[in-house]
Amino acid sequence: MSDITPQIVAEHGFSPEEYERVLNAMGREPNMTELGIFSVMWSEHCSYKSSIIHLKKLPTTGPQVICGPGENAGVVDIGDGQAVIFKMESHNHPSYIEPYQGAATGVGGILRDVFTMGARPVANLNALRFGRPDHPKMKHLIAGVVRGIGGYGNCVGVPTVGGEVNFHAAYDGNILVNAMTVGVAEQDKIFYSAASGVGNSIVYVGSKTGRDGIHGATMASADFSEDSEEKRPTVQVGDPFTEKLLIEACLELMASDAIVAIQDMGAAGLTSSAVEMASKGQVGIELDMDAVPCRETGMTPYEMMLSESQERMLMVLKPGREDFAEAIFKKWELDFAVIGKVTETGHMVLTWKGDVVCDIPLGPLADDAPRYDRPWVPTPKRAALTDVPQSADIGADLLKLMGSPDIASRRWIWEQYDCQVGADTVQRPGGDAAVVRVHGTQKGLAITTDCTPRYCYADPVEGGKQAIAEAYRNLSAVGAKPLAATDCMNFGNPQRPEIMGQFVGCIEGMGEACRALDFPIVSGNVSLYNETKNDDGTGSAILPTPAIGGVGLLADWSKSATIAFKAVGEAIYLLGKSNGHIGQSVWLRDVVGREDGPPPPVDLHAERLNGSHVREWIAAGLVTAVHDLSDGGLAVALAEMALAGKLGAITAAATHDMTPEAWWFGEDQSRYIVTVADVAAFEKHLGAGNDSFDAQGGQTHRIGTTGGNEILGVSVSDLSVAHEGFFPNLMGDGIS
Repeated sequence: MSDITPQIVAEHGFSPEEYERVLNAMGREPNMTELGIFSVMWSEHCSYKSSIIHLKKLPTTGPQVICGPGENAGVVDIGDGQAVIFKMESHNHPSYIEPYQGAATGVGGILRDVFTMGARPVANLNALRFGRPDHPKMKHLIAGVVRGIGGYGNCVGVPTVGGEVNFHAAYDGNILVNAMTVGVAEQDKIFYSAASGVGNSIVYVGSKTGRDGIHGATMASADFSEDSEEKRPTVQVGDPFTEKLLIEACLELMASDAIVAIQDMGAAGLTSSAVEMASKGQVGIELDMDAVPCRETGMTPYEMMLSESQERMLMVLKPGREDFAEAIFKKWELDFAVIGKVTETGHMVLTWKGDVVCDIPLGPLADDAPRYDRPWVPTPKRAALTDVPQSADIGADLLKLMGSPDIASRRWIWEQYDCQVGADTVQRPGGDAAVVRVHGTQKGLAITTDCTPRYCYADPVEGGKQAIAEAYRNLSAVGAKPLAATDCMNFGNPQRPEIMGQFVGCIEGMGEACRALDFPIVSGNVSLYNETKNDDGTGSAILPTPAIGGVGLLADWSKSATIAFKAVGEAIYLLGKSNGHIGQSVWLRDVVGREDGPPPPVDLHAERLNGSHVREWIAAGLVTAVHDLSDGGLAVALAEMALAGKLGAITAAATHDMTPEAWWFGEDQSRYIVTVADVAAFEKHLGAGNDSFDAQGGQTHRIGTTGGNEILGVSVSDLSVAHEGFFPNLMGDGIS
């Protein structure tokens, strides 16, 4: 009688058709170890089986791109023989189940993706989505996630410099924790994962293997109920102090010529690292499971191969370099073991206690894994807004918005992160983009994470465009030339055609924006099945959330712009066309109580043009402060600049036919506010008067002057109390 029952097959995440493919690939029935390996490699998390045909539509190349998707992280040229290496990944389900360790190990995993390629990590960011602030579990989840991010990043010595936080009821049962790491490397010392050299040693380094995280990749590829305690053992446990040692040991070894290939053990652990290295190198791999360092007794090959214990790496070394490498890792007090060799068989073969316990052809595990073109339906277009009530009090509305969950200050969060460690942080959290100096140079890297899920839900194509455009805008707002982006595609169940339609639409919009802005996607991650099963068996999905991480380059970090008003009497200009678009705005949702209408359309020509204007003005020293317009529109952007500079503004609405709420709170795209000290020089540069189009077509209005202590009749001090109060009032002592 077979050990592999239909129930076991289903518990490993296979459909009957997929299991039939396993049987055909093997030519026999697999044993439990082989079944487990197929299970994790064919999970959504590892195989991208529902998304890869659409991901291939994204632009991934450009003259600045050294390495696009397919490796541990993307690699982009920043001149002078240097490269920036970066990626964003999700740790959503683990963070809902066990928020501290889920978030902490999310940070650890993305750090390894970057230093695996030879880069020293220089910055961490995160993109977080929580449910309703008053949800019974939310305070516990927020506190745990923030402590986990800070606890890992602070201890490992990499500054956490930026990110974003949204709240919406759609995330009540499935929060999102997306982590991004950026590193810098020398272009002649970039390391890849393709194994080569038959007979070369395969070595295991880092921490020992335990039973934590087994089936983590499979768990991350399924929806779950809110009662998730039974899945707690699938969450990994991190040790940032070991990760710091691992970074230093790997970078020291990378300074030599000993490494042929290297891969971190992330999702699916030893299985995915071994399979990816061998399949990319089109070789075979043989592993001796008796040689794997284990921290628990009696571990089986099934457990060792599927464990997602943290702080581990797999390497292929050049012949004769084993002792040299071992000495380095022993110096850093890390495990080092030769556990196998490269073969020419094209198979993964595992031995244990003298027996072959696994023999799988690598093709079906990786390149020939299932690929699905899931049925999908486009998201219906939203009708234009009608009967929008007029604001009774613009100032009162602004005060409410400044203290609302999506706009309130995130200081309570980022003050728990060390954003200055390494002494290269130029702009810390709170502005449009973080800026980090490239150590020992005048260059600066601008970094941002962006997405507006409510836009993506209302219109995935426009929402996908806007996510890319806002990242581009935020980088431009500090003066950086946008280089490239990474993505983290968070969606619900792809087997539901309406969810798959959201994914396809967002990809379409993102691709269009990337091409128009010369802003390619060079790395990324897909996280599907982000939904909670209801009692009736239906699923409640998150909002479609294609989080974007953008990176840009400043030739001189000291010339980066900030959002704060600098002095009394400076002119305030608005760049970009305003149409008073209220649909899907924060004002409509949080003041009026409606989530209606289409999102604002994105004019990609205007995005590119206005971004180039702003970068030019910053480089020429013509502007003293810059801020892009996004959630809350013009009024909120002015208030944020006033709060950053502790200085008010005297404004007068320009000539228009909009209602006051449309003018002040409309969320039209492609817009920036700039302040100017030398008006004559600025307007000479524009080549026009105060209220006109400049010579290249970018609309620029003067809308006010800095000064006083109010914005729209509300004191800066009252705005500050509202803005700073949300998180402290919500969290109290931070413990629930």
